[in-house]
Amino acid sequence: MSATKYFHLHLVSDATGETIHSVARACLAQFEGVEPVEHFWNLVRSDAQLDLVLEEIERYRGCVIYTLVDEKLRRRLVTTCFELGVPHTSVLEPIIGMMSSFLGMASTSRPGSQHAMNAAYFNRVEAMEFALNHDDGQATVNLHRAEVILVGVSRTSKTPTCLYLANRGIKAANVPFVPGVPIAPELANLKRPLIVGLTKDPDQLVEIRRNRMQTLQSSQSTTYFDPDVVRGEVREARRFYLRHGWPVIDVSHRAIEETAAEILSLLARRKQQQDGA
Repeated sequence: MSATKYFHLHLVSDATGETIHSVARACLAQFEGVEPVEHFWNLVRSDAQLDLVLEEIERYRGCVIYTLVDEKLRRRLVTTCFELGVPHTSVLEPIIGMMSSFLGMASTSRPGSQHAMNAAYFNRVEAMEFALNHDDGQATVNLHRAEVILVGVSRTSKTPTCLYLANRGIKAANVPFVPGVPIAPELANLKRPLIVGLTKDPDQLVEIRRNRMQTLQSSQSTTYFDPDVVRGEVREARRFYLRHGWPVIDVSHRAIEETAAEILSLLARRKQQQDGA
C-alpha cells in the first residue's frame, strides 16, 4: 500500500467558504492516497486580511483555490501566486464570466451575495425546522404539510437525507418502519407529499447497527442486528412500500447527496406529470 501524499491546500473566500469547501471536497474525492493540509480563510474582504493569507501561502506553498469577487483583492492574490509559482484557480470566475456573456450583463461583484437573506434563505430555515420537528415519526398530524416523506427501517439514513433536502428548501419528514408496529395512519390518505421508501442491504445494516450499539454501549436486544431478523425486516418493508405504490430507493451504495438527488428527480418528474395533466 502506497503512503498517503500530503500537500498544502489554501481555500480563500470572501464569504462563508461553504461553496469553496464543497467544491474542494468533491474534487479531492477523485484522487486516492492524498490528504490536504487545509488552510481555510473565509470573509476575506480587506487588504489587511489578505496580507495574512498571502504570508501563509508563501510560507506553506501548495494549491490555492479562491472565490474573491472584489477585483482589487483578486488581482493581488493572483499576482502573488504567479510570483511564487503557486498553482491557483477561481471557482466562481469562469462560471460568472460565462453567465455574464450569455446574459449580456455585468455581475454585481458583491461578496457573499449567494447567501443573501432572501426568500430562499428563509425557506431553507423553515424547511430545516420542519425536518427537525418531524424527525423519526414526530408530529405526524402535520405530515400533510410535507413535500417529501421518507419511510424506512432503522439506520437507512432517513434523518440526514431529510436535513440535506431541508438545506435545499424542501420540507421533508421521516417515519420509521418497525415490523409489528402500526405505521402512522396519516400516511394512508396523504395526496400532496411524495412518499419514498428507503431500503438498504441487510448485511450493511447489520454491521451499522452492531457498531452503533457498541458505540452507545447499549444493552438493546441483539435482535436489532441479528442477520435473520434484519433480512426479514428489510423484506417486510419492501413489500409494504410496493403495496402502497411508493417509489423505493436502495441507499446501500449511495451517499446522502446521491439519495437526495434521486428524490429531487422524483419530485421534478412528479411535478411535470401534474402540470401536464
